Amino acid sequence: MSLETQPSDTAPAEEPAALRLPWWTRGDTNAYFGLCFNILVNVLTLTTLSITVVNISSKDVLGSVLPALGVALVLGNLYYVLLARRLARREQRATVTALPYGPSVPHMFIVVFVVMLPIYLGSHDPLKAWSAGLAWAFLIGVIVMIGGFVGPYIRRITPRAAMLGTLAGISITFISMRPAAQMWEAAWIALPVLAIILIGFFTDVRLPGNVPVGLVALLIGTAIGWIGGFMSVPDVSKAAHDIAIGLPTLHLHLLFTGLGNLSPLLATAIPLGVYNFTEAMSNVESAAAAGDNYNLRSVLLADGLGAVVGSGFGSPFPPAVYIGHPGWKDAGGRTGYSLASGVTIGVMCLLGLFGVLATLLPIPAIVPILLYIGLLIGAQAFQAVPKLHAVAVVAALIPNLAEWAVGQIDNALTAAGTTADNVGDAALGQAGVVYDGLKTLGSGGVLAGLVLGAVVTFILDKRFVAASAACAAAAALSWIGLIHAAQIAWAAAPKVALGYLLCGLVCLAYSRLAGARKPLAAVPAAPERPTRPAAATPAQPEPVAAEPAATPLD
Repeated sequence: MSLETQPSDTAPAEEPAALRLPWWTRGDTNAYFGLCFNILVNVLTLTTLSITVVNISSKDVLGSVLPALGVALVLGNLYYVLLARRLARREQRATVTALPYGPSVPHMFIVVFVVMLPIYLGSHDPLKAWSAGLAWAFLIGVIVMIGGFVGPYIRRITPRAAMLGTLAGISITFISMRPAAQMWEAAWIALPVLAIILIGFFTDVRLPGNVPVGLVALLIGTAIGWIGGFMSVPDVSKAAHDIAIGLPTLHLHLLFTGLGNLSPLLATAIPLGVYNFTEAMSNVESAAAAGDNYNLRSVLLADGLGAVVGSGFGSPFPPAVYIGHPGWKDAGGRTGYSLASGVTIGVMCLLGLFGVLATLLPIPAIVPILLYIGLLIGAQAFQAVPKLHAVAVVAALIPNLAEWAVGQIDNALTAAGTTADNVGDAALGQAGVVYDGLKTLGSGGVLAGLVLGAVVTFILDKRFVAASAACAAAAALSWIGLIHAAQIAWAAAPKVALGYLLCGLVCLAYSRLAGARKPLAAVPAAPERPTRPAAATPAQPEPVAAEPAATPLD
């Protein structure tokens, strides 16, 4: 046998062909229009809130706030595209979808109505309110970056049902309910758009020429709105006069002024900072359930840095990884859609086009995409967990529902010129409103849902010691006011803390009973989440749900 044909143990194995990662796919077009309209609605909303509620001048909003946000969107989406492409090369698959990124929806309402509006009403100085908003956003960013070092551990020990259930609660309430209400205010515009989106994204029916579903939905909805007289030509002409190029500039003087009076902001900034990193943690888990397992620390550090840098340039609206990764993955999005969306909205922010867009595009034609995301995330929470854990998903939903309901009640009473305290518990109770209970349940709703979902999951799995530990954690969080309390304080919710402690004692008692009936080895000792979940889309959840519950983690 010749040397050339003689086998050799040291011969190098044939290297796999290099993975070809296109920057754009046909599915990216669909996902681009969907995400772009999603961010568009949110930026239009925060623009309107800043000008009409806090009374910040349109010149400052269009010339400072939006340019700062625009740069953050471009850089943030570029980062997440590079993160996705790195994951794709590491795992040698071209089906990785980038995480969506934009201004956080709950935070834009909280920073306006809870942080900036009270200061504006007390001082009648929009600059002072804006300054407080910048300091608040800065603090949120710092807390999220700290969460980057503890978040991965929390994710490792928290059941998937708790995280996805909490995310579904946020999605159904804060992401879906307001858009749904806006849709039914002009159902004749919104419902045809919703039908196009549902058929295009949830079925295999394609439009001729595979025209992007999101674009067709927006064009048809806009056409119906204009033909039906929902929009106004004079409003467009008036808004066109406000178009002006705005470049981001540092507003450190406003930021430092706000930081100089930081203590009143801590009561909302600390819980909301914790909320931010627990929501990001749930979003990363949602992406993992859809097949893309991102590094949580990389996500949290980027989100925190985006909030810190944005506050320095004048934006009080912290950007964050969005809910909805599985939806854009299911629509065919890979990596290009995210960057293109960020660049598009960023350019619009820099050019001051949002005043004009608000008069050109009917809101009922845009918001159905948000309802689609809410439907998808809500469905995923039940599809991507074992059937038994559906109970825990519902448990994790409830605190978020309570928080949303309290917000609706408070806003309605404020509009009527009163408050819940003025109305009184007795009058509210006679009207069937259990206000105090809802407020206690919903305070810190995201974190409360996470803990409650974990307790229920551990009980369902008969992991009673773990359930007792989760109850102890809930008692500690209640005691210091991070959950179930109106503010952070020592002994903030002592009765709730006692309730969790007693619940933990019950679980410990059952652990002794269960241990006497069967060997301890029969009790699973690890969370149900696999290290690398099966790459299943929300439309094909069975492989994920059928996985064993005790796969060990790295």
